[in-house]
Amino acid sequence: MRAIRAFAAIGVLALVAGACGGTTPTTAPSGGTQPSTGASAPASAPASAAAGVTEIRWYCCLGGGDAPEQVDVEKKVVEEFNASHPNIHVTFEAVPYAGANDALATEIASGNGPDIVGPVGIGGANAFHGQWLDLAPLIEKTGYDLSGFPPDAVNIYKLDEGQVGIPFAIYPSVLFYAKSLFAEAGLAEPPHQYGTKYTMPDGSQVDWSYDTIKQVAKLLTVDKNGKDATQAGFDPKNIVQWGFEPQRDDLRGMGAYFGAGSLAAADGKTAQIPDAWKAAWQFWYDSMWTDHISMTGPVFSSPDINPEDYPFFTGKIAMSANFLWSTYGLEGLKGDWDMGALPSYNGTVTSAFNADTFRILKGTKHPDEAFEVLTYLLGDAAPELLKTYGGMPARTAEQDAFFASQDETFTQKPDWQVAIDSIQFADNPNFESYMPAYNETLGLVGSGGKYTTKWQTDKGLDMNAEFEALRAEIQAIWDKQ
Repeated sequence: MRAIRAFAAIGVLALVAGACGGTTPTTAPSGGTQPSTGASAPASAPASAAAGVTEIRWYCCLGGGDAPEQVDVEKKVVEEFNASHPNIHVTFEAVPYAGANDALATEIASGNGPDIVGPVGIGGANAFHGQWLDLAPLIEKTGYDLSGFPPDAVNIYKLDEGQVGIPFAIYPSVLFYAKSLFAEAGLAEPPHQYGTKYTMPDGSQVDWSYDTIKQVAKLLTVDKNGKDATQAGFDPKNIVQWGFEPQRDDLRGMGAYFGAGSLAAADGKTAQIPDAWKAAWQFWYDSMWTDHISMTGPVFSSPDINPEDYPFFTGKIAMSANFLWSTYGLEGLKGDWDMGALPSYNGTVTSAFNADTFRILKGTKHPDEAFEVLTYLLGDAAPELLKTYGGMPARTAEQDAFFASQDETFTQKPDWQVAIDSIQFADNPNFESYMPAYNETLGLVGSGGKYTTKWQTDKGLDMNAEFEALRAEIQAIWDKQ
């Protein structure tokens, strides 16, 4: 899940919107990279534009954007573009997120692919690896200025396919924490500036690392009798407050907090488990079953204890590493939260990074015109689109206005500078980078995947054996390709 998805409703009808903003429900057979969901999808391209006018098709919604209120904004953007660009006519196709992969695969396979696709995240785009246009020649040809974007955000789109994207909406990771829980425990709050030491209860100054996080989290993990996890008599079966929660949607993302890496070795076909990811997964496993600072799977899934999407939203979690898009669920905490610096592992800070943008399919017949539309979506239309998507602007000059609007919702005025500073630590290669048999491999390591589920459910596992079993199972899948 990410911010764009957080506000999206799956039940939007598939539609094709032209300059007039009308809709035409259509259907298409299923097929492509994922099992069919039965969702509607455009069966054919809209009617051709007027003579002398180039038609560009914008396809949504691989990464969200299908909520009714978002579709209204997207249609308005199309209308405004068409009114100001008489030589290009944009049509908009919105397919519900649940069936968007199938529908796009069908269009591409039939030779009827759109020109522009988005918003789409790195992982969503990987289902169509090899289909994206290298934008570098167009960037050079038009003199498009990339200097307004953080270099780390630009570089995540420099892949084996070329410069496949330009940053749009970004979601760096930060450490969310509950201010009242730190105050109640008499603990110093997490540092907000990277490189700053943390003051322990005995007054000592220590590095803000995952080792420190564990020590602090134990003091913040409390059972029903009020004992913390460092005290004799602490009851791990009756915890009412937990010290730390990782972002547990995807094992790759969890690993990335300890260091950037990939399940694919340099040859692109050999499965590997980066050492930093093993350390991260061991940390998480121990946090649940040995140190008791994180929820076990059964507790995490309990509607009585964790009725929200993420435990931090309940007010029972002291610290949580998560992407910036998770602010969507924080209003219920009524301002009792702020953001701190992510901890380091082996002296290095890594911010697992999510990003959404628009891409051009390399099969487009009109790359120049498609690029003009793309830059409009990233430029003139960006404020409206980012607002409806809930995304942090990648363009530095637009971030102050974005955070000012966020302060209207979160009146305690969190330290947004932490999120800005975290961009420089974005994981590269990104944890969602391409790997063979992408969707099948996600069945092992993704949200709800075999190993993601097993490790938070089964106590007493030999994790080194688990790591090797996972690697071998991934390799077996890839060897079939």
